[in-house]
Amino acid sequence: MAALSGITNGTLEGGDGGNRVTVVLGAQWGDEGKGKVVDLLAMDADLVCRCQGGNNAGHTVVVDSVEYDFHLLPSGVLNRKAISFIGNGVVIHLPGLFEEAEKNCKKGPGLEGWESRTVISDRAHIVFDFHQAADGIQEQQRQQQAGKNLGTTKKGIGPVYSSKASRTGLRICDLLADFEEFTKKFKVLAEQYLNMYPTLSIDVEGELQQLKVYAERIKPLVKDGVYFMYQALHGPAKKILVEGANAALLDIDFGTYPFVTSSNCTVGGVCTGLGIPPRYIGKVYGVVKAYTTRVGVGAFPTEQSNAIGELLQSHGREFGVTTGRKRRCGWLDLVLVRYAHMINGFSAIALTKLDILDGLEEIKVGVEYCLNGKRIPYFPANQEVLNKVDVDYTTLPGWKCSTVEARSSSDLPENAKKYIRFIEEYLQVPVKWVGVGKSRESIIKLF
Repeated sequence: MAALSGITNGTLEGGDGGNRVTVVLGAQWGDEGKGKVVDLLAMDADLVCRCQGGNNAGHTVVVDSVEYDFHLLPSGVLNRKAISFIGNGVVIHLPGLFEEAEKNCKKGPGLEGWESRTVISDRAHIVFDFHQAADGIQEQQRQQQAGKNLGTTKKGIGPVYSSKASRTGLRICDLLADFEEFTKKFKVLAEQYLNMYPTLSIDVEGELQQLKVYAERIKPLVKDGVYFMYQALHGPAKKILVEGANAALLDIDFGTYPFVTSSNCTVGGVCTGLGIPPRYIGKVYGVVKAYTTRVGVGAFPTEQSNAIGELLQSHGREFGVTTGRKRRCGWLDLVLVRYAHMINGFSAIALTKLDILDGLEEIKVGVEYCLNGKRIPYFPANQEVLNKVDVDYTTLPGWKCSTVEARSSSDLPENAKKYIRFIEEYLQVPVKWVGVGKSRESIIKLF
């Protein structure tokens, strides 16, 4: 198999000595297998950064038959030679961070010494227990008032971003500066939430005591995030990898609103989430599942509520990493992926879970939306409109044989190659990697 590196190295054009960053982003509704792609590229990285989101996102990485689940820690933390950086755009539930590390340490040796190679931005906002409780109450209210909820993970992500936007949130730097002052602000914020949600129960003193303990544990990991990234960009040549959480269609501005996450998980979130200028962004890789899945509610034009959907769900083991919820499944929607490419400008695609299509006689691909009988060249912003679109499909022949043992392009069946070429020609973006299994060895590099 060809060398696995896909990370930009060296200096920017213009000779200013700066390093570019390589970005990996989800191109659908999440669950595309970004963790596997990041893990693969992180083997060759010096620095792996997480730029947004919280522990609502879940990435699964399999190494030496051990399955690790990451929610806050960058997937690259398994590379003991790389530094993992949690940027200011990430919101952090401190108990969740340490629980995640402890659980993964019990699974295998991959996370040993994780604290010594992890850096956290002092500007990252803190998720409190009452944010998580409020998240659950909000979902109940939506269900009662509108008959449907957003399908959040109830990890407090929406409420903490609301606190951030209303300028009442508290950051890591507040926790570590003056605990008495932090205590005052925490109590004011807790009181606000009690006023908003009368059924909410907050153990103010208990949570403060817990936070004081976590402050001591996290203190050695915290640095000024902007200065840290500036040094990384302008110091010696480094391979810097950025891992996006969630995906393009879950972006707060560009996703299928309101059924989205609360952060910018498109390429702009890399700059705001890490504090780096746009000119330092190098390659942007979009991760695309060979079919489409979605967790929770919201429009899904190519969904297959039939035997095909059930087959994809069962063969693909489509259950949410964070919630365990069954994922809805459907055919690959290239209109949706093209929309994600319009926003992110993908340099290349990583096509994952191709092996799940192995047994199909024929495979359909969504290539065009029609509304009221007329073709529309755009992806509708309004959910009610998106629910009304009809999808035109192109039907391609299946390959009816296993790709699981394929380790190079030449090992792939001819019809699988045609499927990949069809995607490339439609998007006008090359497919750089193809995934045919769960492990690192199951990702084929095409060029």
